[in-house]
Amino acid sequence: MPCRAVDNGIQFAEQPRNRNTVYSRPMRFDMICEANGIEHRLTKPNHPWTNGQVERMNRTIKDATVKRYHYDSHAQLRSHLADFLDTYNFARRLKTLSGPTPDEYICKIWTSEPERFILNPIHQMPGLNN
Repeated sequence: MPCRAVDNGIQFAEQPRNRNTVYSRPMRFDMICEANGIEHRLTKPNHPWTNGQVERMNRTIKDATVKRYHYDSHAQLRSHLADFLDTYNFARRLKTLSGPTPDEYICKIWTSEPERFILNPIHQMPGLNN
């Protein structure tokens, strides 16, 4: 399921004081995400750098897909997006991580600090996991 992280603006989320209360109401953005199989996550309040990271990754994805290619269908876009994300996560070495791919970095952190994870990232790899 694709995921979209957004800030806590009123167009994306109920006001903090009303969240998870009897006063909360379904948000149009949430309904559209759910209808399209998109998981909606909010960034932490008062952590603007988190939203900056999300927006930078969204720009990277757009630059590599819809700004560079024309797609005849959503299925074609979804296929190319999946290929791009696999390449990015499993083959592209990132300077910001001092060299490893995102997958290698996550597995390294998993070995030293497994308590930070809910799921074992090694079980999340595509393909055969023998």
